Amino acid sequence: MFFQFEDDFVESLRCIPMVVRYKLDTCGVKLKLNHWNQLAQDERLTLVELPCETETEIQAYRSFIHSVVEKHGSDRPSDLPIAAHPEWRDATTIPDSVAEKARSLDQPITLEQWQALAPLQRFALIKLSRSNHENKNFLPALKEFHLI
Repeated sequence: MFFQFEDDFVESLRCIPMVVRYKLDTCGVKLKLNHWNQLAQDERLTLVELPCETETEIQAYRSFIHSVVEKHGSDRPSDLPIAAHPEWRDATTIPDSVAEKARSLDQPITLEQWQALAPLQRFALIKLSRSNHENKNFLPALKEFHLI
């Protein structure tokens, strides 16, 4: 459920793990780190474990996030637009940010490699390749996903 490159924080869940970030993007909720840090450990684990694939699960996940954040006295998390065709679900095209980041490390990714990845792995690489993200884990993710 967690990636190896997240090992430095998953035991404490002090940061939002990729699996939760994936679900947040799926349900269209912007959960800030300060919201996350107000949650109890069991609430964080629930967000890790709750399914978020079907329309019913997505709505339930979204409702749970809103209720648990509000329970701690925080403002309701912002809504994000939900992409009709998210990049991580598209196995036919490597996003530019991922291709450029991989090339900058002299580790280009082939389309066949991209297609072999699970959507959550593609999601992680997209997030880790964005310029506004601390992307020190991009290379470890490439190794973990057997791309190099």
